[in-house]
Amino acid sequence: MFSKTCEYAIRAVLYIAQMSKNGEKVSIKSISKGIDSPEHFIAKILQELSKKGLVQSLKGPTGGFYLSEHSKKHSLADIVKAIDGEKIFTGCGLGIGQCSEEFPCPIHNDFKVIRKKLFDLLQKTKVNEFNTQLEAKLAFLKKNHT
Repeated sequence: MFSKTCEYAIRAVLYIAQMSKNGEKVSIKSISKGIDSPEHFIAKILQELSKKGLVQSLKGPTGGFYLSEHSKKHSLADIVKAIDGEKIFTGCGLGIGQCSEEFPCPIHNDFKVIRKKLFDLLQKTKVNEFNTQLEAKLAFLKKNHT
């Protein structure tokens, strides 16, 4: 449903929220390992998210990525829009450019309901809401291999 870039972006932001909750900065290496993603790829993604104010970074030996109090209040929809744009929330389920209310595709009416539910879910879900679930191991960002 989301691009691979967007999936990594969401997982990275949630990981940063969890790991930086006590004011620590999180390194690219730690993020990459923590969400099982290629280091160079996640670096580019985080650079983009940083430009858009969804994550913050600090350079230097004690630097890394973290979330400001404001960033913790962003929704998952904000991350999706920053990486994939709004097409998932507005586009045709079949990818037909001319699909509209006036000229609907075969799944138009059903898909617009799904699109709305997806947007509502992601919009109401804030980045910082997952820390408790992740700490209690009720939710995961990476499957541990044992």
